[in-house]
Amino acid sequence: MKDVFELMDQLGHEQVVFCRHPKTGLKAIIAIHDTTMGPALGGCRMYPYESTEDALEDVLRLSHGMTYKCGIADVDYGGGKMVIIGDPSMDKSPELFRAVGRFVGSLNGRFMTGTDMGTVPEDFIHALRETDSINGLPESYGGLGDTSIPTALGVFQGMKATAKFLWGTDQLAGRLIAIQGIGKVGSRLIQLLIEADAHCIIADIDPEKAHKIKEKYPEKIDVCEVNEIHRVDCDIFSPCAGGSVINDNTILELRCQAIVGSANNQLAHKRHGDQLFELGILYAPDYLVNAGGLIQVAVEVEGGKQKERVIAKTQAIYEMLLQIYERSKRDRIPTYLAADYIVQERIRTVADIRRMTLGKDSERKRR
Repeated sequence: MKDVFELMDQLGHEQVVFCRHPKTGLKAIIAIHDTTMGPALGGCRMYPYESTEDALEDVLRLSHGMTYKCGIADVDYGGGKMVIIGDPSMDKSPELFRAVGRFVGSLNGRFMTGTDMGTVPEDFIHALRETDSINGLPESYGGLGDTSIPTALGVFQGMKATAKFLWGTDQLAGRLIAIQGIGKVGSRLIQLLIEADAHCIIADIDPEKAHKIKEKYPEKIDVCEVNEIHRVDCDIFSPCAGGSVINDNTILELRCQAIVGSANNQLAHKRHGDQLFELGILYAPDYLVNAGGLIQVAVEVEGGKQKERVIAKTQAIYEMLLQIYERSKRDRIPTYLAADYIVQERIRTVADIRRMTLGKDSERKRR
């Protein structure tokens, strides 16, 4: 296994916590990347990783991405993530998630978590019995409900902004969108696109799921093999499943004009963002367009119950993405770099502001 501190140094992580509870079978890792902006915020993913090293590398990349997602969404939180090593279809139990809550609670508010790939809001009802540092809860438990709704809305807004930049209108009618992955976010995105009169080609590791959606919208949906979807000649390719979709094997096979999707860490390496720029394929930085769920969680954590505020801030992804595209064009840099620079500037500015000491009462209120 690679040296943990060397891996932390590569992306600038503050803290990594390994969590083990034999009786429930819990094996998990919490990674806290950067808390300059505030406590670390990030979901809890459950996946049957082949090795602890694979899980560690994933949680480090994901938590790094959360810092940038919080920064670009302009919420006062830093980046963190938790991964559970296990099969979500077989290894879940109420007691396992109570153990999750216990470990998260031991960080005393430094890290807050909730649903992610392989987990659902109902899992964290059990974790909530052990800590208050849980978010993304069902409405019946005081939360704002399903985060896939604002996430899909943010991706949709990203597609509209992309259309505006490329074709001079943000209308998606008649556009061909290739969607990889039709889980919680992908399926909601399809509904928004159908309502906008777009045509979709979809693929999923579960072909039956894809064919059921085609039966619902036979004139607007076509189905493709999951290992072929990135090769489809389309207007927009939308990765909505796992990460590292844009890699050495796929990048030269792309036949799209733009990439706008909800998957985290779509670029296997930053150099692939450079290649997309050279190829003339417009890339919407994933940590911006998939930030709708984070925005809802941030409102929930702050005690807000205003869904209107969530929708308004998620719709603002449209304007922020246009700013990134314009900066990329003006400075002749890849879009991922244009987005990264905005986040880095914000973090430096906030760090400089917070070097000023406040009185004890003000510090108490800010916390």
